[in-house]
Amino acid sequence: MSLGQWAACGATGLLIAASLTVYAGYRDALGIDTEEINTDAWGDRPAQAEGIHNILLLGTDERAGEDASYNELHGIRPDVLVVVSIDVDKGGVTMINLPRDLVVELPDCEPRDEAPGVSAGTVDQINHAMTYGGMDCQGNTVETITDIHLDHMVMVDFAGFQEIVDSIGGVEMCVPEPIDDPKAHITLDAGVQTLDGAQALGLARSRDSTAQGSDLNRIENQQRMIGAILREVTSGDVLSSPTMLYDFMRSVTDSMVTDDGFNVDEMTELAISMREVDLSRITMVTVPVVDAPSDNNRVALDEGAARELFAAVAAGEVLPEEDGEGASETEESDVEPGDVSVRLLNNTGINGLAGQVEPILADEYGFDVTETGNPVERLPGATTVYHGPDRRAHAEELASVLAVAQVEEVPDLGEELELVMGQDWAGISGDGAGDAGGGDEGEADPLAGLGATSAAEDSVSCD
Repeated sequence: MSLGQWAACGATGLLIAASLTVYAGYRDALGIDTEEINTDAWGDRPAQAEGIHNILLLGTDERAGEDASYNELHGIRPDVLVVVSIDVDKGGVTMINLPRDLVVELPDCEPRDEAPGVSAGTVDQINHAMTYGGMDCQGNTVETITDIHLDHMVMVDFAGFQEIVDSIGGVEMCVPEPIDDPKAHITLDAGVQTLDGAQALGLARSRDSTAQGSDLNRIENQQRMIGAILREVTSGDVLSSPTMLYDFMRSVTDSMVTDDGFNVDEMTELAISMREVDLSRITMVTVPVVDAPSDNNRVALDEGAARELFAAVAAGEVLPEEDGEGASETEESDVEPGDVSVRLLNNTGINGLAGQVEPILADEYGFDVTETGNPVERLPGATTVYHGPDRRAHAEELASVLAVAQVEEVPDLGEELELVMGQDWAGISGDGAGDAGGGDEGEADPLAGLGATSAAEDSVSCD
C-alpha cells in the first residue's frame, strides 16, 4: 500500500461524516466535480435492495506539483476501494475495504479518452481497472466481483487530507507506543493526543505504528482514524459552529469527484435521513482474503466468507435488528468453547508465541488446544481459523475471542479446527467470548469472525 491509502480511508469517514452533518442550506455553496459513468454498458446488474444506498469510495494516488510525473508514468489508480453501504431504514452504515492488490477477473471495459480499455476475463489487480477505463471501469469491476448494486461513486485524492483534518481542529487518537518513522515523516509520543492534519497523514502512512509493520495492520490504523474523525465531527464544535461546518464541508467537496448522477440535492436528501445515526451502527470491515495462488505478494478473495459478506450487504442484512425486533427463526447455535478442538500454529515469526497463547485459550476461555507448533500446509499472512464442513459455528466461536481473525472452510480438515496466527496477529480481545451463535439476535452475524470494528470507540486503549 502506498501514500494514497490514507486518502481513501480518511475520506471514507469524511464522506459518512458529511452524510451525518450536512445541512440543506449549504448545498448551493458547495461545488463538486463529476465524471460521466455509463452504467447501461455494464450489462445485467445486481438487484437493488430497498432502503439500501451503496456508494463506491475510491482514494486515488493522484499527485500534483513535483510528484505529477508519477501519474504520467503509472496512471491514476485507487490505492483503497471501499464499498459504503448506507441502510436508511435501519439507520446504519457498513464499510467494506477491498485491498488494492486483490487479484480478480475484470469485466469488459471500452476505451475511454486515453485509457485503452480491457477485455472481459483479464486477470489483474482490482485497482488497475481505473487505468483501463477510469471510474466507469472501476465501478463496473467492483460491482461485478461483489454482486452489490452500486448507486453512486465518489473519488478523492489525498491532496486535501491535511486541510480536512485541520478544518475540524484535529483528531484525538490513542498512540499505544512511541513512533519515529522518517519514511512517513512522523514522530509521536505514546498516549492519547490530538493530531493535526500532518500528523494524521503520517500515522495513516506509517508501518512503524503497527504491531507487525504489515499493510493489514495499517488498514486497522486507518479504520481507527475514520472512527476518530466521525467522533470529532459528531461530538465536537463542528455541528455547533456554522463556520467550522462550512470549512469542513468545503474541504471535503474540494477534493471530491463523483459520478455525474450524484448531485448535491441527492446527497442532501441522503444526509438528512442519516444525520442522527448511532456511531455504534457504523461498522468497518476488510473483505476476507487469502494469498493469491499466483503471487504471494497479492491476495485473492476467500470465496466462501467473502461471498457470504457480499450477499448480506447486497440484501441489506448486515445490520442487526434493534431491541430484538425482526429476529430470525434460524436455530441458535449452542457451541461453547469446550466443544471446540483446535491446533494452534504460529506463522508470525515470533518465537514461542503459540506457547504463550495456548494457556489463555485453554485455561481462561476453555478451548481444547490439542497441539501447538508451526504451520506446514497453510501459511496465510492474515490470522485465519480454518474449519471443516459443518464446523463454521465452532470456528466463529473461536474467532469471536480474537482481536483479528478470518474464518475459512477447508473441505478435508475434519472436526478439529486449525488456528494459524498470521502477520496481523493482534492478540485475544475477549469481546464476544462465548456469545457466538448464542445471543439474542437469533440469526448468525455475517460479520462474525471478520474483525469488524465500530466508529463508536477506539479499538486500541492507552489506559
